[in-house]
Amino acid sequence: MSILKGKKVIIIGDRDGVPGPAIGECAVSAGAEVVFSSTECFV
Repeated sequence: MSILKGKKVIIIGDRDGVPGPAIGECAVSAGAEVVFSSTECFV
């Protein structure tokens, strides 16, 4: 059973922390569909 199976997610990563594509891969492995992924700088 996947936690996010069938869910659509929006990913916002942090440039100095965990980038968006890395979070997106985790979400996909949990069964989610990534509809938007971005890495931003929160300074």
